[in-house]
Amino acid sequence: MARDFYSVLEVPRDAGQDDIQQAFRRLARRYHPDINKDPEAEERFKELNEAYSVLSDPETRRRYDRFGEDFRRVPEDYEERVAAGAGARGGVGGRPGGGGVRTGFGGGFEGVDIDDLFGGIFGRGAGQGGAWGPVPGADQEAELPLSVEEAYRGGRRSVTLTGPEGERTYEVNVPRGVIDGQRIRLAGEGGRGSGDAPSGDLHLRVRIRPDSRYRLEGRDVHVAVPVAPWEAALGAKVPARTPGGTVKLSVPAGSSSGRRLRLRGEGMPNPRGRDGDLYAEVRIMVPPEPSDRERELFEELAAASTFNPRETG
Repeated sequence: MARDFYSVLEVPRDAGQDDIQQAFRRLARRYHPDINKDPEAEERFKELNEAYSVLSDPETRRRYDRFGEDFRRVPEDYEERVAAGAGARGGVGGRPGGGGVRTGFGGGFEGVDIDDLFGGIFGRGAGQGGAWGPVPGADQEAELPLSVEEAYRGGRRSVTLTGPEGERTYEVNVPRGVIDGQRIRLAGEGGRGSGDAPSGDLHLRVRIRPDSRYRLEGRDVHVAVPVAPWEAALGAKVPARTPGGTVKLSVPAGSSSGRRLRLRGEGMPNPRGRDGDLYAEVRIMVPPEPSDRERELFEELAAASTFNPRETG
């Protein structure tokens, strides 16, 4: 559930430095606020910068790989302190009489009293002898999958997540018109702080599930509208399905397959700005098994018409 910088940059954990740099450049071009005017782009761009600043530096990346979200709270001289602590205790035995908190990190930590070394990072807070006092809980992140219609409508939604403490169910208020990648913040529902320190926040990142009926580009919605040959030739009003329901679409006379019709404001809602648009693409459909009369009429049309679609510009 914790935020992962590798996921932010869309690279695997074993990615090389060149791969990380290329991924950052590609995503930064997509989400730079000067290029992408979507309100969520600036937040995404800041997140990309943070992830790249950590993963592009080999030493910082090593610490992040080792400690995850807590890497900034670990003293930079931790290795020296581990070595000194191990030497003072004879290498393995821990403090006399035991009682120290052990950890399974490995790599030189075996037998080291982590509470004494890190002054409460891993649980000891104020009033417990922690040298650093209370430590706020870490922010955490999880995915929130939604259908296109659920994202369009928004509303209350129960979400059950599994974490280190088992399953927890949250009541989430999904804003109307959320888009893929947008984050919903649940204050105080992240990692627990030590001592009297506050808990972190839980960020739910929206993932809109693929849908064969719709294609989303930001807040614009693209749909295909099937029409009969005579509707395309003569013009007609036909129903078109949208995430918000069915609308009537005016197909101009002489429309061919591939023609795009734009309905302003019929795309994904935007509570903080202009709603997206709906783009309906005309697709001419013919009867798969024409009746005798339909075949007769098509033959009459073929004989009477001089139209040749292969000679049009």
